[in-house]
Amino acid sequence: MIRCVTGHVTCGLASLPATGPYGMSSLLIFALVLFAAVLASRLAASTAASVSVLFIVAGMLLGKGGMGWIPLAAGDSQVQHLATAALVAVLFTDGMRAGVREVRKAWHLPGRALLFGLPLTLLILATLAHYLTGLPWLLALLLAAILTPTDPVFAAAIVGRDEVHPPLRRLLNVESGINDGLTLPVVLVLMGMLGADEEPLPALLLDVAAGAVIGLTIPWIAGKIRPRRLRLAEQAEPLYGLSLAIATFALAGLLGANEFLAAFFAGATFASVDEDLAARFHLFAEQLSELLKLAALLTFGALMSPSSLFSLEPAEYAFCAAALLIARPFGLLPALVGSKLDMRHRLAAAWFGPKGFASLIYAIMVLHSEVPEAGRLFHIAAVVVVLSIVAHSSSDVPLARWLNNPNPAKDEPGPAKGEPSQGGKESA
Repeated sequence: MIRCVTGHVTCGLASLPATGPYGMSSLLIFALVLFAAVLASRLAASTAASVSVLFIVAGMLLGKGGMGWIPLAAGDSQVQHLATAALVAVLFTDGMRAGVREVRKAWHLPGRALLFGLPLTLLILATLAHYLTGLPWLLALLLAAILTPTDPVFAAAIVGRDEVHPPLRRLLNVESGINDGLTLPVVLVLMGMLGADEEPLPALLLDVAAGAVIGLTIPWIAGKIRPRRLRLAEQAEPLYGLSLAIATFALAGLLGANEFLAAFFAGATFASVDEDLAARFHLFAEQLSELLKLAALLTFGALMSPSSLFSLEPAEYAFCAAALLIARPFGLLPALVGSKLDMRHRLAAAWFGPKGFASLIYAIMVLHSEVPEAGRLFHIAAVVVVLSIVAHSSSDVPLARWLNNPNPAKDEPGPAKGEPSQGGKESA
C-alpha cells in the first residue's frame, strides 16, 4: 500500500533499525564502505568510477544475492524507513533549488525543459515501455514516471565547471533539482489508480494537494513570526532549516497529507522567504541528504543480485537502452528549439538525463506496493538506473572537455591552450 511506503508512518533517523546483530552488521558495513569511498573520492573524481557505483556494487556483492552479509529483503521495514527518510531529505534540499530567487535567475531554459521537455520525455518513455515490453498503458506510464527524473550528481563535471556555458549549467542544475518533485505526484496518482492504495483517487489527490499546501505554509509562517532582530547563534543556524523540515514532515503525516510533496514545497518556500538562513543551511542539508542517499544506494544494491542485471527479457533490455538513448534526446531537443544554446550544448543537455536517486526510491516504493507486476517494474527500473550511472558517470568528464574545445564552435572558445581545467566530478 502507498500509505506504508510514502511516509504515513512517523519515522525519523532515530527509528531506523540499527539494533540486533543484523542491524548492527548492516550499519558496520555501511560505515566501512563509506570510509573506503572517502579514501577513494579523489581517484573517483578523475576516473570513470563514481562513489555511487561503489555503493551499489558493494550492496549487490554483500546483499542476499551475494555474500549475504547485508540480510535485507524487499519487505523489511528498515528499507521503507530509510527510503522515506532519504527521499524527504533529498526533496527538501532539491526544493531549495526551486526557490523564487533561483527560479527567477534562470527560468527560461529550465522552464522549457520542465514544462515541455519533461512531459514529452514521460510520454516517449511510456510509449517505448508499452510497445517494447508489452506493459499495459497505466503500468507503462508508471514506469515512465519513475524513470523521468534526472539526478544532478552525475552532471557535476559540467555543472561544477565555471568555464562551461553558464546557461547550460543552470539548465541542468535547476531542471534536475525540480523534476523529481514534479514527477512524484504522477507516480503517486498512478499507483493509486493501479490499486496500490485503498483510498479512492479523489482522496489521494486531496492528500497530494494538502501536502503541497502544508509545505508552502509552515516555512512561510515561521518566517513571518520569527523576529527579525532575533539573531541566531551561528552554530545553531543549520538547525533552523532542519526543524522546519521535520515539522513539515510530521505535521503532514499527522494530517494524512503526503509528506514527500510537503517536504519539496517546504524547501522551496524556505529558500524563498529566508534566503540567508537557507544559504547557511545548504551545506548541512547537502551533507545530510548525501549521507542518506548513499545508505539508500547501498540498500538498493542489497535488494538486487549480480545475476538480476542479466535476468530481463531481450525486449526489456531494448527498452532500457531506448530509455537512455532515445527518450531524453527526443523529449528535450524539441523543447530547446529556438533557444540561445548552440547545437553542442543542446546535445549535451539532451544526453545528460542521468537516472539516479529519485528513480531508485520511486522504484522501491512501487516494489513495496500492491501494484501489479511491481517486481518486474522494479527490476527494469533498476537496470536502467545502473546502466545510466555507469554511462553518465563515465562520459561526463569527456563531454565537459568536448564542450570546452574551441574547435567545434569558433564563437564560443574554451580555455586558453595550456590553461588548467577547473572543477571535476563530485564524489557521489
